[in-house]
Amino acid sequence: MPVQPVHVLVLGGTTEARRLVEHLVAHDPGVRVTTSLAGRVSAPRLPPGDVRVGGFGGPDGLAAWMREHGVDALIDATHPFAATMSRNAAEAAARAHVPLLALRRPGWVAQDGDRWHAAGSLAEAAELLPALGERVFLTTGRMGLAAFAGAGLDDLWFLVRSVDAPEPPCPARMEVLLDRGPFTLEGERALIRRHRLDVLVTKDSGGDATAPKLTAAREAGIPVVVVRRPPVPEGVPVARTPDEAVEWVRRLYASG
Repeated sequence: MPVQPVHVLVLGGTTEARRLVEHLVAHDPGVRVTTSLAGRVSAPRLPPGDVRVGGFGGPDGLAAWMREHGVDALIDATHPFAATMSRNAAEAAARAHVPLLALRRPGWVAQDGDRWHAAGSLAEAAELLPALGERVFLTTGRMGLAAFAGAGLDDLWFLVRSVDAPEPPCPARMEVLLDRGPFTLEGERALIRRHRLDVLVTKDSGGDATAPKLTAAREAGIPVVVVRRPPVPEGVPVARTPDEAVEWVRRLYASG
């Protein structure tokens, strides 16, 4: 009987997820890959292999889908701030008895000259702003803008950058910039100058695609509020790069 390929389900939506899937599809014929996308971004770039779009209905739904489709391994390569999905993945993997790996790019590290202020949440970041600046470069995405819509922030002006248009509630005074990374250092410098931005708010997403804003802020001497990323669920092994995740998959089917 022919050997069935190992079925890997990748919870995607990140650059690292795409690179992982591209590598497995191109170089590992013994692996079948299905990528799951949440569907929150319009017109996403689809990776190779099988793709499904939309939620599973919580950990029970994800576990049922994996059993129904014969998934042998689950890789959580979602955004570092997709905490709910990561928790669901951990619970579903345990219920379906499927090995789970989290693929997480390293977070950013402050450099000499940075004026970083750590925040544990978007709400905490919003509380810090009045003491730091008046013209805010908000790069936390379109979700969670309600945290910056409080009456105490009405005197601040926000440049909100996101891939898709945000929905209310939003800051009282804002301009929306629809754009998708990667971003260039010169482009970020120009934004800071053009809009006279004096404080940056970002999530610690890590990676190179959106890191130039940190360099531009450091050069301009403006403070940066960095929202800390949530931890990976306890007990879940972590790969820091797509190559490490590829090796994890290969070890699975080599031992199976």
